[in-house]
Amino acid sequence: VVPAGDGVAPPRQRQRGVMRLELRLVVMGVVSRRVVTLRMATRGVCGMSSRSFDVVVIGGGHAGCEAASAAARSGARTALLTQRAATIGEMSCNPSIGGIGKGHLCREVDALGGLMGRAIDSGAIHYRMLNRRKGPAVWGPRAQADRELYKAAVARLLGEVENLEIVEGSAEDVELDAENGVRGVVARIAGESVVIGCRAAVITTGTFLRGRCYVGHDSYEAGRHTRDGGTEPPSNGLAFTLESRLGLPLARLKTGTPPRLDGRTIDWDRCVAQPSETPFAFSHGASLSEERRLVTCYRTNTNEGTHDIVRAHASTLAAPSTTGIGPRYCPSIFKKVERFSDRSSHAVWLEPEGLETDLVYPNGLSGAFPAEVQERIVRSIVGLESATIVQPGYDVEYDFVDPTSLGHDLAVRRAEGLYLAGQICGTTGYEEAAALGCVAGANAGLHALGKPRFVLGRDEAYVGVLVDDLVTRGTQEPYRMFTSRAEFRLHLRADNADLRLTQRAHEHGLVDDVAATRARDRARDVELSLDRMRALRLPVVDWYSRLDFAPDTDAGHSRSAHKSAAEIMAMPGADLRLVDDAVA
Repeated sequence: VVPAGDGVAPPRQRQRGVMRLELRLVVMGVVSRRVVTLRMATRGVCGMSSRSFDVVVIGGGHAGCEAASAAARSGARTALLTQRAATIGEMSCNPSIGGIGKGHLCREVDALGGLMGRAIDSGAIHYRMLNRRKGPAVWGPRAQADRELYKAAVARLLGEVENLEIVEGSAEDVELDAENGVRGVVARIAGESVVIGCRAAVITTGTFLRGRCYVGHDSYEAGRHTRDGGTEPPSNGLAFTLESRLGLPLARLKTGTPPRLDGRTIDWDRCVAQPSETPFAFSHGASLSEERRLVTCYRTNTNEGTHDIVRAHASTLAAPSTTGIGPRYCPSIFKKVERFSDRSSHAVWLEPEGLETDLVYPNGLSGAFPAEVQERIVRSIVGLESATIVQPGYDVEYDFVDPTSLGHDLAVRRAEGLYLAGQICGTTGYEEAAALGCVAGANAGLHALGKPRFVLGRDEAYVGVLVDDLVTRGTQEPYRMFTSRAEFRLHLRADNADLRLTQRAHEHGLVDDVAATRARDRARDVELSLDRMRALRLPVVDWYSRLDFAPDTDAGHSRSAHKSAAEIMAMPGADLRLVDDAVA
């Protein structure tokens, strides 16, 4: 066990096999309990009985898990329909949560009763607070995750949600009535086509909506690759319903993931270490264990030789990999070299994928070149000269729905009871997907129960900014959250998400009384502290003598004037610790 703040790289554990077995049992133990229950229940469904739910959520990714949880918490009987229960909570790309803007979303999802904050608290192995060069309101909490621990946590948390059952099967279509109202989901379960009745449905297909993967010029229908080297089939029937039957405008986006490397073949001594910071919690009211196993991430860089290889083999990329519309702020190595031709290097972050694996995620090296070209690119980089690729990187192109077709509750305007969340709305990233899942799932549940909808404004949450940007402006590229998108960012801090949102969520039944009481108590304590700071007034000269800084005495005030502790806190150079020490 490594004390918090220390680093280990790359992790190699003697009892790896035992730990993996235990994790597998944890994941399958929690998920299988729900799946077995559903399989027993869906025997009647397979026989076309009247088995039904209030809400059916299609897809078990980050958006789907949050949508299913939110719908169930609202009081609606909910089914989560996923192709493979074992992949629920899978981190398909980068094994991390948070970042600039994204950390705010994660904290807000937690404040709304969601899963993501608690899951990353269970699975985090490396911590960084980003954007510290700016004020605390826009700091971005980020944590690297152990893929297995995170997935196990999501499965465990879903298993604890009342009113929620998991159906293992593939969604083929949404059944609509004559007025385009949702009345069921057509699914293939155990080889049979069945209809699961419901009053509302949430589609969270991620990259599966007519998904097609690319490695070099090779392409094949798939929503994503699995970690065992296989692929998962795309969802084509739903795309037909959305486009042809409902007349929704669809377009194509693409994303990519880098090759996975064998950490035992990396020369870590030639890379720059980035140890973890002291662990911090993403979930409100959580207490992290004092001893937590952490890893060290490392930095290396591409070079001119790397860029020459990329340019020389550009012709080996398929058209979607070069001209497809991908994430602007997470470009492929090809796009980096093309756009920034004047730069001689780009950073590559080597991020261990877990405590019990040697797999390493080279953040910054995505590119769907043929496998042999990917190897040449990797081995041109310092520290990676002998690195072995365990799984090549690939691109995936998929359909998304123009989000201006949705309302602020993420309901499809042309179909009553149909909601969308995640990448199908044009976003990119786990956190954006989770946030949209919370909103869509909550509103699907409330709709099914005949209750008022749940909508957040731009002045209330980054979630509100995200939804409003999408449904009013649309997007021409994968949308990523940044703090600069929020006009009220000084108020919408990551550390006050519970104060802003938990009571709102409680009013709609999305969080329990315990969480609501905790948020109210904290809000009361904060207000009492502010009242004390406003009441404590001292002459400016006394403040200066007690503090370790001396503001400009010509800045519009007299040294004989009195100022409150709250006013002193507004001065450049002051912080709460200094003021607290001064009045102690």
